[in-house]
Amino acid sequence: MRKPVITVVGSFAVGLTIRAPHVPVFGETLRGSDFDMGAGGKGSNQAVATARLGAESYFVGIIGEDKLAEIATDLYAAEGVHTDFLRRTSEKPTGVGFIVLDQAGNNFIILDMAANELMDAAFVDQAESQIARSDVVMSVLEIPIEAAARAMELGRKHGVRTILNPAPAASLPDEIFRHIDILTPNESELRIIMGLRPDDPTPNAELAARLKARGVQTLIVTMGEKGALIYTDDDVIEVPPLTVPVVDTTGAGDAFNSGLAVALAQGKPLIEAVKYGCCAGANACTALGVIPSMGTREVIDTLYANYYARQTHPEEPTT
Repeated sequence: MRKPVITVVGSFAVGLTIRAPHVPVFGETLRGSDFDMGAGGKGSNQAVATARLGAESYFVGIIGEDKLAEIATDLYAAEGVHTDFLRRTSEKPTGVGFIVLDQAGNNFIILDMAANELMDAAFVDQAESQIARSDVVMSVLEIPIEAAARAMELGRKHGVRTILNPAPAASLPDEIFRHIDILTPNESELRIIMGLRPDDPTPNAELAARLKARGVQTLIVTMGEKGALIYTDDDVIEVPPLTVPVVDTTGAGDAFNSGLAVALAQGKPLIEAVKYGCCAGANACTALGVIPSMGTREVIDTLYANYYARQTHPEEPTT
């Protein structure tokens, strides 16, 4: 069977992670543990995760001409991610992210996206032929909105399914929404992309209706330990969560989006693809570090079989 082709237009950054007893306040010095330095960036994570799940994965991005960039190139060589459209530049350094975990596995992150900030529509245009031959094109918001929007536009132009993971969240212009087949925010991101506070009390359903009026075909709201909600033209479907021991939630969203994309590219109905994404996201919470937590096809297939395969739903919408 042909491998699905997935193109990720996104970010690479080296993540420096440390665990602390609690989230520090300004001026406080804490003793940490479990330090780790490794590959990160939401786009890169998704490219690796889709490759591990059996896709022909292509990464479109920019890294620096520095030692940190070698972490990216070594990773892609080891994981089988295609780098035909990966550019190196001396204008800015490779992106970095500083991640602090508390004892419960919750995190906060500070980013300097550096070389990623050089991506624009013209750069994405160079990968148009690759996007055109893809089953799914994915993007994130760790790159300039202009670049993410162009990835969605080119996907729609060529009849390729488009998935935008709007993280880290930012208020988005109206024109981007009409090119998005599937939008995958969490609950706070859903509010931020609408120009609201992350804790705004407006119900999810009302925000979903506003987004659909602006052109989004399908909205999937991820809710962590509460599962996910799917908003289609005709229905609202709740996908139940998996219960797993949480070690580190960093990367769970990237894993979810990757599982969703691969499952859709392989022909699974939307609900089953969201369940598969939930399996990938849950698995990513069970290990420290992003890349080590990204599951292989065998691992995620087993989780899916154990939790969801025997479940059915009366409606199986497609997108």
